[in-house]
Amino acid sequence: MPNKKVGAALVVGGGIAGMQAALDLAESGIKVYLVDKNPAIGGVMAQLDKTFPTNDCAMCTLAPRMVDCGRHINIEKLTYSEIVDIRGEPGRFRAQIRKKARSVDPTKCTGCEECTQNCLVRYKAYLEPAPVPEPELTPEERSKVMDIINHHRSKVAPLIGVLQDINEEFRYLPAPMLRYVSQDLDIPLAHILKVSTFYSLFSLKPRGKHIITVCQGTTCFVRGAERIMGELKQTLGISPGEVTDDGKFSLETVRCIGCCALAPCVRIDQEVHASIRPSRARDILTGY
Repeated sequence: MPNKKVGAALVVGGGIAGMQAALDLAESGIKVYLVDKNPAIGGVMAQLDKTFPTNDCAMCTLAPRMVDCGRHINIEKLTYSEIVDIRGEPGRFRAQIRKKARSVDPTKCTGCEECTQNCLVRYKAYLEPAPVPEPELTPEERSKVMDIINHHRSKVAPLIGVLQDINEEFRYLPAPMLRYVSQDLDIPLAHILKVSTFYSLFSLKPRGKHIITVCQGTTCFVRGAERIMGELKQTLGISPGEVTDDGKFSLETVRCIGCCALAPCVRIDQEVHASIRPSRARDILTGY
């Protein structure tokens, strides 16, 4: 029978093109081996939102082909595998494929992810944590922090309130106090640092008594914010992010303070000074 289909086809890459090629061959009655170096087929297209030129959802296009490849009787998926060697001639190729160890039986996998959570390669075995040293606080600092914690202790989520009061009392969040809060409230220090670095209200570096914030928004920039910043730097002798030697002023920048109609603007503490000219930048500090 000269028209009888014999042999098999090897498709390298399980992306959208590889899956479509495998489906076309499989529908023709050819045995297909679909090889992909990743643990699952799908390729890069699964990471996209829309596809050009129709703006169709990438997963809406990809998912049906993934399901068809997974169910087709003529497609054998060799995921987490690599081609080591190919020899032969057209029509009689022999491919050597190295299949990486998964340490999991794929026929029994239910996707519970218990193996990933207990993987000894990715995660180290549990060890008793090393003893945490006692935070170095003066008696006065310890007393103030304890009063702040006790004031918020009865709340369901006291952390934000505690950090706000510490930040207001000391003008920043000292590292020993964060460790003390972590021990007292039994909150992981990593979580406290995540919160304290997320909000611009908090600072892990000392701030001055008065915080000068120069708006760097588009409108303020066009109307002379850079010249105002230069005048303040010359007057205070500091750069953005620094504090004067007497601890009285901090100089910071912000992208926008929402007063574009009054640009250029400078905010000192919670007071906004609008339509500032570079020549007046020095004068607004006299009131502080």
